[in-house]
Amino acid sequence: MAGTLYLVATPIGNLGDITYRAVETLKQVDAIVAEDTRRARILCDRFGIGAKLVSMPAFREQQQAAALVARLEAGESLALVTDAGSPGISDPGTAVVQQAVGKGIRVVPIPGASAVIAALSASGLPTDRFHFVGFLPRKGTARERELLLLKRLGATLVLYESPERLGATLRELAGVFGDRRAVVARELTKLHEELARGRLGELAERFSGRVRGEITLLVEGVSEEAAEVASDEAIVAEVERRLTAGEGSVKEIAKDLASATGRPRSEVYSLALRAKESMGR
Repeated sequence: MAGTLYLVATPIGNLGDITYRAVETLKQVDAIVAEDTRRARILCDRFGIGAKLVSMPAFREQQQAAALVARLEAGESLALVTDAGSPGISDPGTAVVQQAVGKGIRVVPIPGASAVIAALSASGLPTDRFHFVGFLPRKGTARERELLLLKRLGATLVLYESPERLGATLRELAGVFGDRRAVVARELTKLHEELARGRLGELAERFSGRVRGEITLLVEGVSEEAAEVASDEAIVAEVERRLTAGEGSVKEIAKDLASATGRPRSEVYSLALRAKESMGR
């Protein structure tokens, strides 16, 4: 009979946030698979957990997943932990879970502390809808495309960012999104915990220098009014109005509306051409 894979959430900073269920699970499994065994050993020593530790850093997850699933198929029960938070959420674990599920192995989540939920709950931003981004693409077209897609979402955005890139990212977000409300949640649950609230521009200034600690960044979503102004229908209607009034060429109107709405110029130009064609011009 196959064993069970337990996905055990660990504290994001304060070891006191470990759950009773997590400790009991870690004590009972045959082995604990850890992103960093040194970090996991601190946790185990604190709570008297004696299970064997198996190292599985992020760069070796794909290579080790099959071997771990084989152990589960042989009847062992394994607990997967990462340095902080839930395995598989912007951390190693996804490949192991997917292979275990594919083999019909039981996968049990043991929930716990979450930087996303902790930051969101205390942010002061809307919490009824949120979009977890994780880490943005580092650069290039992929990053630009992602930011343009996120700009149009009405949900609160939750991102992870490194302290070294925080200031630059805040400036970039202000440039793409406009000066929206935002929150920098730094060192959550730790001694120097900070929740800095403000506009993207002022936060970019505040964190322009050296920053330390784990960062969760929250940005308010686009307002309904702004989303309506940037919709395909609204753009087509505005193009038709301006063409009728003789307020510029299709190219000129598209350029102006792209700047005003933040939509990619190529998209707005295509909509403008559609409007022109529908008018028979």
